[in-house]
Amino acid sequence: MNINDFVTNYRNHPVLFVGTGFSLRYLTTAFSWDSLLKKVVVDLTGNVEEYFDIRYRYQNNGTTNYEKVASDIEVMFNTVLAEDRHGRFSFINDEFYRDMENGGNGRSRFKMYLAHLLADTTLKDGADDEIKLLTKARKNIGSIITTNYDLLIEKIFEFSPLIGNNILLSNPYGSVYKIHGCVTDSEGMIITESDYNNFHQKYELIRAQLLSLFIHNPIIFIGYSISDSNIKNILKTIFSCVDYRSPMAERIRRNFLLVEYDAESNSTEVVEHDIDIEGLSTIRINKIKTNSFDSIYTAISNLLLPVSAMDIRKVQRVWGEIRGGGNIKVSITEDIESLDNGAMVLAVGSSKTIRYEYQTTSEMMQNYFKIVEEENYQLILLLNKQRVSATQHFPFFAFGNICPDIEDVESKKRGQERKLAAIFDNVPASCRIAISDIREITDPGYALSKQFSMIFYSSYIDALPLEELKDFLIHFEDKKCTDYRRLLCLYDMKAPLPTLRHSHEVE
Repeated sequence: MNINDFVTNYRNHPVLFVGTGFSLRYLTTAFSWDSLLKKVVVDLTGNVEEYFDIRYRYQNNGTTNYEKVASDIEVMFNTVLAEDRHGRFSFINDEFYRDMENGGNGRSRFKMYLAHLLADTTLKDGADDEIKLLTKARKNIGSIITTNYDLLIEKIFEFSPLIGNNILLSNPYGSVYKIHGCVTDSEGMIITESDYNNFHQKYELIRAQLLSLFIHNPIIFIGYSISDSNIKNILKTIFSCVDYRSPMAERIRRNFLLVEYDAESNSTEVVEHDIDIEGLSTIRINKIKTNSFDSIYTAISNLLLPVSAMDIRKVQRVWGEIRGGGNIKVSITEDIESLDNGAMVLAVGSSKTIRYEYQTTSEMMQNYFKIVEEENYQLILLLNKQRVSATQHFPFFAFGNICPDIEDVESKKRGQERKLAAIFDNVPASCRIAISDIREITDPGYALSKQFSMIFYSSYIDALPLEELKDFLIHFEDKKCTDYRRLLCLYDMKAPLPTLRHSHEVE
């Protein structure tokens, strides 16, 4: 089955389970478990053979126990740094003693150095196109689970990271479960034998939390090989709790997809694959073996579900606050008009009596660049349920290209053009100065209203590069003011249009 057909069958938002291969694919500085530990030893001793000697101690039948390797290296690294305060790793010692002075109990210098090595999130040359496709797909991704320590996922998805005990108190939608820790808390990184022993003792509670995700959501593994212990452990977790002959087990199996990297293949076909799990029967899973990740991200991006992942994140946040008590008033109604105005409303009732608006037109303008970046068709389609007055400034060009099903969109674009032309005609003579760099007018301290007029004039006549205008709009704080909205509509009219999508009908 083609990947697009496979993902189209999803009835809920997929969860990504992300491994080391994901970071190796996109980051300039990324390591496998073996290469990370080898680098630490080489940086410390200058002798790669010393690392090979340590690794050799824990090799058996072609496999290496890297947890024990890491344990030995931690002892060696921490001992050397304690005896050499002002050597090459003085910056690690500085951090160690600073933490002690601030009341800390002493962190592992070894893990502090690992966090230092993994802090860089610079992307590889050529990674931008795939990352853009993945960014468009994030609107349909419920949450992410990862064994990676780095911050690449947070950088791409802008999801909330959950580390350690926070995993147990979480809102799953819009979250990154960092089950092996994170560079932002080096002491909690799970890498040595003792770390894994402690992790497995606590894992029962975390497993229960994750099991709910596995049962209710499609799971897509990216960055793991078919033989990876994480894959097998997850399958063992699921099918130890769910009878593999039951309808639920079959539904889970259909939703389970492993993306296995193959440099020589651009296949888009999903095939079945059998995995032998110790203590269980053979488990059949779905697998795509390919180097064509763009087809996978595009399939996720094009997935249309009745409720967006963003909607569910909002509902869960509101429901969490309701459950937490406090001053939130709860009313059960089928008529939303009967409710008093409030900061948050969770409406339950008939679709005939409840009017649903996910974002107001004002909110959509404030979130314009994110909506366009994600090509969020479902959200834009809701414009048909809202009223944009003839005098209101609103960016119809990009939204209309992403979602051509906006009612009377071409007429609305012409109206946008006329309003912008009228603004241009009324720019004061003192502001009709062509600039190519916004710093020319922000540094001298022009009044804000004059800055906007000069920026508008220069952008309208194409003197100011669009990227300059975009950067100004993204970083401007008051995104509700009229001047901002006028500039945004001008940028929207001038900017290259997103790829035109076909008309959709959401079931």
